[in-house]
Amino acid sequence: MSTEKHDATLDSAEAAAAAAADEGQAPAAEAHPPELTEHSLAADVERLLAEKLELQDLLQRRQAEFENFKRRSDRERGDIFDTATMETLKNFLQVLDDLERGLKSAPAEDGPAREFAKGLELIYQRTLDLFTRLGVTSVKSEGEKFDPNMHHAVQKVESNEHEDETILEEYQKGYLFKGRLLRPAMVKVAVRE
Repeated sequence: MSTEKHDATLDSAEAAAAAAADEGQAPAAEAHPPELTEHSLAADVERLLAEKLELQDLLQRRQAEFENFKRRSDRERGDIFDTATMETLKNFLQVLDDLERGLKSAPAEDGPAREFAKGLELIYQRTLDLFTRLGVTSVKSEGEKFDPNMHHAVQKVESNEHEDETILEEYQKGYLFKGRLLRPAMVKVAVRE
């Protein structure tokens, strides 16, 4: 601070004290901290420690709430992504079915039609590889026990040669996406007479 400003500040303080004295008032007391006793210091320390513990507890609770919110948000985002992926994959299963039917009707002898079938088989294999990388697996059917959660029985055949509710034939493959049913397998089931 410059000397002139310091002198001006002192002059204004002296002028205020003189004006107060002229009006019969006591000059304003300078702000001094009250005398601190050992008892008041100990009480202040206890109060501050209690506040600190309360704030630490509040901070820990808020951090835990935030972590829970973050985990829940990540899980919900993953569920939404998986649901959207499942819907898309369901539509592509029809294409996979068409490729399988095309391969079954492909001629066995050499010639232009066989070359076409080889190309079709390559497309089918690449599509299956893509599905596998995305987490799609096929539902086991033929020879397995019928499971209404995984299979859709479109035909029941009475048979004493097979165990009850054994799957004899698969008409359409079923698929799982990350362990969740994407499409049930359509099957023929043996039942006891």
